[in-house]
Amino acid sequence: MGRIPQLMASALGLTLVIGAASAVSGETLGDALLRTYATNPTLTSARADLRATDAGAGVARSAARPRFSGTAGLTQSFNGIGTLDENGRSLTLGADVSVPLYAGGAISSGVRGANERVYAGRANLRATEGTVFTDVVAAYMDVTLTRAVVALNRNQVDVLTTNLEATRDRFEIGDLTKTDVAQSEARLALANSALAKAEGNLVAADENYLRLTGGPAGELDVPPPLPPLPDTLDAVTDVALAENPELAAAAATAKAARADVDHVRASRLPTLSAVVGASYNDYLGTLDEAMGQPGASVDQVQTTSRIGLSARLPLYQGGEAGARVRQSREQENAARERQIGVERFVIAKARSAFARYRAALDSITSNEKAVAASRLALEGNRAENSVGTRSVLDVLDAEQELLNSEVALATARRDAYVAGFELLNALGRAEMKDMNLEGGVLYDPLVNYKSVSNQLSDWSDGDARPTIATHSYGPVAPPKK
Repeated sequence: MGRIPQLMASALGLTLVIGAASAVSGETLGDALLRTYATNPTLTSARADLRATDAGAGVARSAARPRFSGTAGLTQSFNGIGTLDENGRSLTLGADVSVPLYAGGAISSGVRGANERVYAGRANLRATEGTVFTDVVAAYMDVTLTRAVVALNRNQVDVLTTNLEATRDRFEIGDLTKTDVAQSEARLALANSALAKAEGNLVAADENYLRLTGGPAGELDVPPPLPPLPDTLDAVTDVALAENPELAAAAATAKAARADVDHVRASRLPTLSAVVGASYNDYLGTLDEAMGQPGASVDQVQTTSRIGLSARLPLYQGGEAGARVRQSREQENAARERQIGVERFVIAKARSAFARYRAALDSITSNEKAVAASRLALEGNRAENSVGTRSVLDVLDAEQELLNSEVALATARRDAYVAGFELLNALGRAEMKDMNLEGGVLYDPLVNYKSVSNQLSDWSDGDARPTIATHSYGPVAPPKK
C-alpha cells in the first residue's frame, strides 16, 4: 500500500485520505478507484470521445492550408472504327496549388469553435470522472452497509432462535403460554424473511460494485475519513460555481456556438485564393496526323503554367445563407439557455449534497444514542422478563428496536460518507487529477491534442487502439457470434 494516497482540493484546502494509515488486509477505496480509472468502460469511452473531438481541431485548421491536386489522362481519338491509323493520342498531366488568402473569417471562427469544443470535451471528461468515482464510492459503501445489515440480521435470527427455544422450554414447564411461543415463532419467521431480503440486497450491491470497478468486492477495508468540507451554503455555492466541470463544459459549448454563428456568416462574404498551376500535354507522335499533315514536323509536347488570384463573391444563394445564420443563432441561444440550466443544476446538486451530508451527520449522532438506549432497554426487558414483570412480547419488541437502530446507524454512516463525496464532486474535487493514488497514472488529454491538431499528413490515420475496458465475468473476451 505504501504511503498514504491523498485527494487534494486546493480551494478550501480539502484533503481526502484514500489509503489507510496502517496496514490493511482487504481492498481499500483507493484500490477500487485506481482499477476503475484504468478499466471502467464509461471512462475509457469518454476518453475516446474526447480524442475524436480533438480531431475536429485538426479538421478546422486544415482549411487554412494549401491544397495540392494533380490530374493525369490518356486519350485516344478516332474518326471511326477501322481508321485507327489516323487517330490521335495524348497524355495529359496537370498540377494545381490553391492557397486560401481570405475566407471572410470562416477559417478563424471554425478553429475557434473547434477549440472550444475541445475545452468542453475536457471538462466533460472531468465531470465523467467525478460521476463515476462518486458511483464507485456509493457502491463501496453499499457493499459495506449491506454486509453489515446481513450480519445484524443473521445475529437477530440467532438470537430469536435461542429465544424461541427458551420460550418453548418455559412453555413445557408451564411458565409461558402458547401465545408466547407463537409470538416468538412469528418474530423468527419475520427475521428470516428480513435476512433473505438483506442477502438479496447484498448480491445486488456486489454486482453493482463489479460493474463499476471491474473486480469483485472482496474484503473491503474501512473507508477513510472525509476531509473538512465547507460549513455554509454560500461557501458551497461559490466553490461549485468556480470549479464544477459541468459548468465549464456548458460555458465552452456556448462559446463554440457563438463561433458557429460567425462561421456561417462568412458564407455571405467573398473569398480569395492564390492559384498556381501547370499542365503537360504529349501527343505521342500523333499530332501531325490529327492535323492532316502526315510527316510534318510538329511539336508533340506542349507545356503551360499559370499563376493568379481566384475570387468568389456570393451574390444570391436563394436565402440559404440567411436561413443558416438564423439557425446557428438560435442554436447559440439554446446553448446559453442550457448554460443557465446547468448552473441551476450544479447549485442545486451542491446544496442538496451539503444538506444530506449535514442531516446524515446529525442522524449518526441521534442513532448512536438510540443504539445505546435500545441496548440498555433490551437488557432491562430481559432482566424484568426473568422475574415476570415483562412479557415475551416486550423482549421481542426490544430486540427488534435494537436491530432497527443498529441498521439505521449503519445507514446514516453510509449516507454521510456518500453525501460528503457527492459534495466533493459538486465542488469539482472528486476527479483523478485531485488524487495522489500510488500506482495511478493520469490520462493527459493534451498528449493526443498536440499530436492530432496540427497534423499535416493526409495519410496519418493514427494507431488502432485495443479495447481497454475489461469484462466483468472473466479474463477473456466473449466469443464472437
